[in-house]
Amino acid sequence: MATLLPPPKRPKLYHGVPKPEPEPLKASPNVVVQFVNEHDGTPIAPAVNLPANIAREGLEVLVNQLRTKDDDEHVPFAFHVALPEEATKPNAPTRIVISKSIEVDVLAHASYAFSEEDVLVVRCAPQSVFKVRPATRCSATLSGHSSPILCASFSPTGNLLATGSGDTHVRLWDLYTETPSHTLTGHTGWVLCVEWDPLERKLASGGHDGLVRLWDPKTGKPLGDAMKGHSKWVTSLAWEPVHLNPSTPRLASSSKDGTVRVWSTATRKLEYTLGGHTASVNVVKWGGGGLDGHGVLYTASSDRTVRVWDARGGKQLHILKDHAHWVTTLALNTDFVLRTGPFDHTGKRPSSDEEAQALALKRYIALVSRTPELLISGSDDHTLFLWSLFASSNAEPGGGKTKPLTRLTGHQRQVSHVAFSPDGRWAASAGWDSAVRLWDCSGAGQLGKFVATLRGHVGPVYRLAWSADSRMLVSASKDATVKIWDLKTYKIKSDLPGHTDEVYCVDFVADKVVSGGRDRTVKIWKN
Repeated sequence: MATLLPPPKRPKLYHGVPKPEPEPLKASPNVVVQFVNEHDGTPIAPAVNLPANIAREGLEVLVNQLRTKDDDEHVPFAFHVALPEEATKPNAPTRIVISKSIEVDVLAHASYAFSEEDVLVVRCAPQSVFKVRPATRCSATLSGHSSPILCASFSPTGNLLATGSGDTHVRLWDLYTETPSHTLTGHTGWVLCVEWDPLERKLASGGHDGLVRLWDPKTGKPLGDAMKGHSKWVTSLAWEPVHLNPSTPRLASSSKDGTVRVWSTATRKLEYTLGGHTASVNVVKWGGGGLDGHGVLYTASSDRTVRVWDARGGKQLHILKDHAHWVTTLALNTDFVLRTGPFDHTGKRPSSDEEAQALALKRYIALVSRTPELLISGSDDHTLFLWSLFASSNAEPGGGKTKPLTRLTGHQRQVSHVAFSPDGRWAASAGWDSAVRLWDCSGAGQLGKFVATLRGHVGPVYRLAWSADSRMLVSASKDATVKIWDLKTYKIKSDLPGHTDEVYCVDFVADKVVSGGRDRTVKIWKN
C-alpha cells in the first residue's frame, strides 16, 4: 500500500495578507574607538577597531582586558562620549552615556554629531565594586514625632537613624527592626540639626534654644549638661574627622548669632570662638586637609562670604567674597569619607582607635590623591562656586583672596542644597526652581562642567542625598514626593510618593532611604 503524504499546510494570513518576508539583518559598521581614563584623559590602550553594535557589557570586558594592571579583579565601568560644543543645546546633557551600544546611543543620537568615520573618544569611569539596589517601596512608616521632622541622619554604619523635630525631641530608630529605640529629651526648642560622631559613639544635636547637646546612642541618655554659649539658634554641626582625632573628636557649631564655636567633647568646654562673620552663619564644614594637614573649618554666612579657618587655633586663612547674596549651603568632595570614617561597604569594625584612624586616613588619601579637597558653595544669588583652596597653584602667597575654579550657573531661583557624590566625581545641586542640576567634578577637562538637569519635581527641591556607589541620587521636595534618579539615563529611577505634605529631609544608606517632613512621619524605603 502506498504511503499517503500529509496535505500541505495552509499559508498563514495576516488580515488576509500573506506573511511578509523577514527583513535581512542590517550590517553594523566598524568604528575606531579610543578608550581614555575619565579622571585625567590618558589613553587606556591604543585605539581599536570595533563593531559599532557591540554591547556595553562587551565594552566593559574589553576595557578590563586592555588595562595593564597586574591584578585580576574585574572593575565595572561606565562609558560616555562628550558632545562637541557646537552640538550642545542649552540646558541639554553635554555627554552621551553608552547604555546599550555605540551604534544605538552614539551614532544614532539626535544631534548627529558623530559618524562611523570619526575616531570616537570613549571616556571610561570606574564604578564602585558594589552596587546599591534602588528603593521602590515604603517598608515602614514610623510615627512618634508630634511636629514636623526637620532633620534626619543615618549613623556611619547605617544601623541607627536619628531624627530631630519641632516637638523639641530627638528620636533614635533601630533600622534592623524598624522600631523606635530611644527618645532624647532635653531641648526646649525645635531640633534643627543632628550629627553623628564618625565612630558612632556619640550623637550631637543643635536646637532653636541655642543649645548643643551630646547623647549616648546606646542608652539614649545625655552626656552631661548642654553646651551653652550661642545667643541664637544653632544652624549646623560638624565633627572633627577621625583621621585627625579618633579618640576625642571636637565639635563645631554654627549659629544665627554670627559665630562658630568649637567644643571639646571630652570636657564639654568651649575651645575657641570664630567671630569674623557679620550675619548668621548658615553652615559649617570640617575638612580633613589644610596647609599642614591639621584640618580646616569652612563657614558660610548670610554676610555673603565663605570663610576658611585653621582648625588648630581658629586663625582665619581666607575670606571668599564672590557671592552676591546669602550663602546657604556648602559641600566638600570628601564629605562621605569624613562622615563614615573607617566604615566602608565591607562592614568591618576597627578594633581600636589607632586602627580606625589608619583606615579613615587610607580612605581619605585614596580620594584626595585623584583630586584635592574641593569645596562648593551655593547661594541665594542662584549660583554656585567651586573652590580648590589648598592646591599649590591656586593659593596666593600670604593667604590672600583666592579665586574660584569656576562659577556654576543655570538655576533660575535660589540654591537650596548641594552635595558631592561619595567618590567625589559628581556634584548635585537642588534649587527652588524645582530642578536638580548635575556637575562633573572628576578632574577630566574643565572642573565643574554642567552635565544634565534632572526634571520631575513640581515644587522646590529641599534636600539631596547620594547612594554609596555614586550611581543614584535621591531628592526631597515641597511637592510631597521623594525621587530616585538614575545617573546613566538622567531620568527618574523610582518615584516614591507617600508623604502627605512637604518633605524636608532625606538620607540614603546601603539600600535604604529615609525621609521625613511636615506630615510628622518618618518613612523608610527599600527595594
